[in-house]
Amino acid sequence: MKIGVLKEDMDRVELSERLNRLSHDVIGCAIEVHRTLGPGLLESVYEAALCIEFERFGIGYAQQVSVIGDYKGKPLPPQRIDLLVENTLIVELKAVQSVNDIHLAQLVSYLRVANKPLGLLINFNDATIKKGTFRRINSKATQRI
Repeated sequence: MKIGVLKEDMDRVELSERLNRLSHDVIGCAIEVHRTLGPGLLESVYEAALCIEFERFGIGYAQQVSVIGDYKGKPLPPQRIDLLVENTLIVELKAVQSVNDIHLAQLVSYLRVANKPLGLLINFNDATIKKGTFRRINSKATQRI
């Protein structure tokens, strides 16, 4: 039984079938990487392996994408998104003992700054990808696929 309400459940947003399918495919690729490599490696190793899986399945992506936010109309230093999939889905990778609130806040901030509708945080150091995957929606994103 689920107790309490998650923040993301409070503001339900319907995502397109295509975006949900893309999210599903990315998680499938991450499961394959985790199944093959297991936990305990560097984040950069998982990123490289995940990109190989994306290429195998024809999923478009860009690595280490620079996004520039602004503060009161003035540009801020660039931030780097680990992976931007199909120019729509942000994938933030971790290889940490446990995901903290600050990791999830980072993903939400990237979604806002980049104006993207959906983000996944995937921690490869969890026992399973299912336990280590967190999905966040940016209900204010103007772009939809």
